Amino acid sequence: MRSSFVTALCLATTVTVAATGCGATVEAGGGGPASSVTLTNCGKKVTYDKVPERVVTNDVGITELMFALGLEDRMAGFAMPDDKGDLNGVPWKGGYDKVAWLSKDQLTKENVLDARGDFVFAGWNYGFREEAGFTPQALKKLGIPSYVLTESCRNGRTDTSRGIMPPLEALYTDLTNLGKLFGVEKRAASLVAEFKEEVAAVRAEAPRGAERPKVFLYDSGEEQPFTSGRFAAPEQIISEAGGVNVMHDVADSWTTVGWESVVERDPDVIVVCDYGDVSAERKRKFLLSYGPLRNVSAVKDRRIFVLDYVDLVESPRNPSAIARLGTYLRGVSGGGAEGGRGER
Repeated sequence: MRSSFVTALCLATTVTVAATGCGATVEAGGGGPASSVTLTNCGKKVTYDKVPERVVTNDVGITELMFALGLEDRMAGFAMPDDKGDLNGVPWKGGYDKVAWLSKDQLTKENVLDARGDFVFAGWNYGFREEAGFTPQALKKLGIPSYVLTESCRNGRTDTSRGIMPPLEALYTDLTNLGKLFGVEKRAASLVAEFKEEVAAVRAEAPRGAERPKVFLYDSGEEQPFTSGRFAAPEQIISEAGGVNVMHDVADSWTTVGWESVVERDPDVIVVCDYGDVSAERKRKFLLSYGPLRNVSAVKDRRIFVLDYVDLVESPRNPSAIARLGTYLRGVSGGGAEGGRGER
């Protein structure tokens, strides 16, 4: 996401936000939200009795949703591995400088209690997990309310399958809900409108019909690839950019598939998710040298495009990722473009 966007947003919201700079938490004239706020989260009505003052978040995308809304003053800290890229040049560097980095692993109840957290914003497989006993229900017993990232909501198809709405709708839903909860509804609406405008501009120039390249999202894994079905952010990052997610039929967000299904669907482009101990360059070399993929179009034409992890999970960086991938896919549909990296 361009840093100039954040500057513009600060200027645009000056008349609606009563605070110094771009870290406002309560809009002028409204006095904040009512004493209790009811939201729909993962298909269920949830009532919050007060505005949280010490929010604890898990992972980079969730944390940056708070920063994008100017809510760093409402945060007690975040948990996040240190493998999510350079945070120095991001639009929300001020938030990272201000808010405590509690853990370089997933959140635990101990993290939350030590930080005196009064609210947890996390997601299934983005912090919440039954095996560790870190769930919304467990936190409720401690008197700590929570909010579940909409991209991660479980959909009932299996015990763990996730995703209940299109990915960008999930992003807009969370921004709108958080705006209501924290009394920054106009700021949230401005963000959603800006994101929709940015995505629409890419869509207007995107390849159409038979010219739309087929795209496979490669997260990790050598024996079996970990990828994105139709409920994770890459689905609409790919489709709005002008491509077709070859795993669209998978009714899950992030999941494992077989290499044979990748070969059968013959993607024109592979998008690599850059994070973790295995570098994007190492992933690229594996894909180009892995025997079963030798006749896949993306491998033969060396069309492997890299995006950061935070670009590809629900986050305020999704629209920027769409724009960058859109530029690349237009080159592919025109008969050009070799692999590259989508810079911020």
